[in-house]
Amino acid sequence: MPAPTGATTANTRITDTATSAATANAVSLATEADAAEETPAQPLVVPVDDDPDERTGSGDRTGSAERAGSRDRTGSAAAEKSRGAMFSALRNRNYRYFFIGQVVSNSGTWVQRIAQDWLVLSITGSAFAVGVTTAMQFLPMLLFGLFGGVLADRFPKRQLLIATQAAMGLLAAGLAVLTLSGVIQVWHIYLFAFLLGMVTVVDNPTRQTFVVEMVGKKDLGNAVSLNAANFQTARLIGPAVAGALMAAVGAGYAFAVNAFSFGAVILGLLAMRGSELHRTPRLPREKGQLREGLRYVAGRPDLIWPIVLVGFIGTFGFNFATILSAFAYSVFHVGPGLYGLLNTAMAVGSLAGALVAARRSRPRLRLLVVAALVFGLLESTAALSPGYWTFAALLTLVGLFGLTVNTAANSLIQLRTDPAMRGRVMSLYMMVFAGGTPLGAPLVGWITEQYGPRVGLLSCGLVSAAAAAGIGMVLARIGNLRVQFDLHRGPEHQLLAFVPRQEHAVAG
Repeated sequence: MPAPTGATTANTRITDTATSAATANAVSLATEADAAEETPAQPLVVPVDDDPDERTGSGDRTGSAERAGSRDRTGSAAAEKSRGAMFSALRNRNYRYFFIGQVVSNSGTWVQRIAQDWLVLSITGSAFAVGVTTAMQFLPMLLFGLFGGVLADRFPKRQLLIATQAAMGLLAAGLAVLTLSGVIQVWHIYLFAFLLGMVTVVDNPTRQTFVVEMVGKKDLGNAVSLNAANFQTARLIGPAVAGALMAAVGAGYAFAVNAFSFGAVILGLLAMRGSELHRTPRLPREKGQLREGLRYVAGRPDLIWPIVLVGFIGTFGFNFATILSAFAYSVFHVGPGLYGLLNTAMAVGSLAGALVAARRSRPRLRLLVVAALVFGLLESTAALSPGYWTFAALLTLVGLFGLTVNTAANSLIQLRTDPAMRGRVMSLYMMVFAGGTPLGAPLVGWITEQYGPRVGLLSCGLVSAAAAAGIGMVLARIGNLRVQFDLHRGPEHQLLAFVPRQEHAVAG
């Protein structure tokens, strides 16, 4: 979809965008229905392709079928080649600098997260205080997340990221000074957590949307998956470094290490070649841009429903910090070492999910819905685990499918969004995904405390699975599709597929 020019008014932009989206949806559904009538055995996916501009019109029935077969063969070969290029985004020089900086910075972030929680617990002796710290960090995203997307669309993203990364580094340095000087109090930590959340409001949508400027649309899905793998690798490294630092020199030096880690990202951003960036048009300063973004998403069912699904998963499905500690302490009666192993099991599964996603050429709505459904069912099964090691093994699968949901939703939404709207759409995505934590965590914590960890995790899994099933049915109805299960074996058979209702009528 062409980006709107600076001379175009806000009303014209939103009208053109909505018209283009509606046309693409109509072409998608019509094309898929025609293909189904010509080749009934081919299952279809829900309900809009990622690149509607690449479609051609249909001619006569025979010619159409031949062209479809040729496209299928060519597309299959291209998909196989793309799946083989697990690290294709790293061919981009700018993205390599960004990726290396993120490895260092994400590790530092995990170092600070572990040290911060431990420091709060050592000062107060209260697990509730640790939860307050987490809520303070995520609360700004819930309250102000949409405004961060407007800023991401309005200002140059590389310069904006340099500013936000520097601000985060200064906050970590301030926390280190207070801790090392021995004057730190719990309200200081609350304040710094809130300020970090305020910076994240701008940093998160800017960082998410800057990826496509570094790698282009072709490698976006691969880059999103590699970013997730990067974060999960840091999740394995950071806590170990934090534990060693706190045991040797104390939490203050852990905060100092995180402060220095932001320098790696800033250096990478400064070293990038501006001429190699796929720049998106900057949004001029106008009134009503926030409402414009909301109207845009509201008019796009292929965007709004994945965001709703991610909201359910983020609010209820991803409450592991509360539940895993309760399982370790109350259900399996293990110490901190085996509790840490549960987190490691999830991190290993998430890393595997990220690497598998990196081999995938283009995520589909079907993948998102099915992965969310399996994620919920696995959580529910894990809640009934008879022993510790069964629980740990299931957590690995939970981590794999949870990461698949995350990367598929992120890539889908970015690929299907007009570049001029991408910052605002991604800020809504992050607000729903991360902003649900202050709402879901206390509720899940209360259920866990009142009825036990098994009921708490079972509730999270059932809500996630029900949301996936319900939203899958909504998307199928919008696309005039139905769910088809095929238990036969072979490459031409798919266990779950969405096929046109017209095909069912003809078969009947």
